[in-house]
Formats: sequence, structure tokens, C-alpha cells
Amino acid sequence: MKIFITGASGFVGGAASRRLIAEGCEVVAMSRSESSDKKISALGATPSRCDLDSISPANIAGCDIVIHAAAHVEAWGDVDAWDKANVQGTKNVLTAARAAGASRFIHIGTEAALVRGQDLIDVDETYPLAFDSPFPYCRTKALAEQAVLAANTPQGNFTTIVLRPRFIWGPGDTTILPSILEMAAAGKWTWIDGGAAMTSTTYIENLVDAILLAREGGKSGEAYFILDEGTRTMREIVSGMALAHGVVLPDRSMPGWLARGIGSTLEFSWRICGIKSKPVLTAHEAMVMSRHCTLNGAKATCDLAYRPSVSVAAGLAAMKP
Repeated sequence: MKIFITGASGFVGGAASRRLIAEGCEVVAMSRSESSDKKISALGATPSRCDLDSISPANIAGCDIVIHAAAHVEAWGDVDAWDKANVQGTKNVLTAARAAGASRFIHIGTEAALVRGQDLIDVDETYPLAFDSPFPYCRTKALAEQAVLAANTPQGNFTTIVLRPRFIWGPGDTTILPSILEMAAAGKWTWIDGGAAMTSTTYIENLVDAILLAREGGKSGEAYFILDEGTRTMREIVSGMALAHGVVLPDRSMPGWLARGIGSTLEFSWRICGIKSKPVLTAHEAMVMSRHCTLNGAKATCDLAYRPSVSVAAGLAAMKP
């Protein structure tokens, strides 16, 4: 089986590439630079020089499946950065995949596509997408998912499936854990509402399990939450990740309403002043850490036969350097 992957030099795409190659799949991966070429080649995959703007059917030629893991996930950037990468970029990959004759498109989505700033409590895949979200990442991931599911044409031999992890974590994380450790080292770590918000999580290898299952399983044109077992507080999971690296986070905390207000004010001030560097706290970051987000993964169990193979306790143990 020959598979094309976007985002293979990142956390999710890299983990998926390693497992697919270990299973005997041939992996071709989008590569935007010489440094990406090296990372992709080190995985055992073949780099294909293109990006989300320039991808063409020639880059995907001969591939049976496309796994789209690339996205603009940064907390800060130019106002159009999320639309350009997450919406138009996804549409470009879809167009190239169909023209190249790929039969299946697996999109790595996110529960953020449902978020307008509200609590989510035990919600399932019937919950509406947040096309009007005030958060650019959430809004554009909703629009990207809409485009992916609209492109599903099983009669035309083009099946699309969306996998929605929540709070992806584990060894090799390049986003969440580095930020936690950096803030702790600088003496800046502060909980929001004491870290009491309840959350679902997704260990990286559990997500890769689901990606492998989605190569043939799942219903066409459907989205699936991919989750660890149970739920836990933000404090429990974040403290556990930090402790795996020998770091004990302080108890310092601020109220959620205050954090969200500070984040919004800083973002507004940064935009007005044209400051390019990220504010110390964004509205999206404050929202994520202060709102409950618990999800129901029964649909993936039923349709994909997905069950988390790695427990949270085992995942935390695996994070120790």
C-alpha cells in the first residue's frame, strides 16, 4: 500500500509515518525544505517537494491513501494564516488527491472544530461545527472538516474520513510539553481555575492506531472522536507530563474569567500595535485551559473497532526521558 502524508515532519505525521513504514507501507511525504527532506528520509519515507499551496496530482501519483495531518496550529500568527493553511490548504490537498486517483482521504481534525468558547460535556459527533467561532484555529478547522466531508463520493471511489483527537500528547510532542517546561523553567507557570477543567485526551500512539484502522475501516463521510480511556482534570494530565520530566509545577493560579479577559485584551493590543511576537497569553490558550471538554468516543469503537491500546498511566511512564 502506498500512502501520501502531509505533516510528516511534525508530531502526528511523523508518528504515523513510522508505524506505517514498520507495517510495510510505502510512504511518500510532503516536504517543504531540505531540512524536511532529511527528517522524512530518516523516517524511511520518500520526500516529495511541495507545500499546501503548490501541491499537485504529480506529488500524490500512485498513492492509494492520503493522510492530511498538516495544519497551522500555532497560537499566534498573521490574521490570514489559519485560513490559508487550514482551509485553502486542505482544499488544495483534496483537489490534488482526487485528481491523482487516490481512493481514501484521512483528515486529522480536532474537537476544536466545535468550539466557540463554551464548555463541551460528553458531546458526540452530532454536535454542530463552529463555523462562527471567534477563534481562528477553531473556525478554520471547522471549515476544513466541512470541505473534507463534502468531498466524500463513495460512488466515485473517493472516501473521506475525519479523525478528531483532543489534546494530543506523548513522546515527541513539539507543542504542549515544550511550552509547559519552558514556562516552568522561567517561573511563569500559572494554572487557570487551579487546573480543574475536565478534559478528554489522546495519546499519540492511540491516535496512530486509529489512523491505521481508518485505512480500511470506518464509514465514508463520517467524523470520529479518537480518545484515551476516561477523562481527567487539566491539572492531572499537565502535572503528570511535567513530572515525567522531573518538573513539579507550582500551585499559583488565576480565575478563568480573568485569564480569558487578559488573553483577549493582549491579542487586541498586539493586533492594534502590529506586534508580531506572540502575547504571553492568547484568548484561545486561556479558553482551552479553563473550559471543560469531555467527549464521547463510542462511535469510533463501533465503526472503527477502535479502543485505546495505551493507558494514560502507561503513556506518562513512556514520556520519561
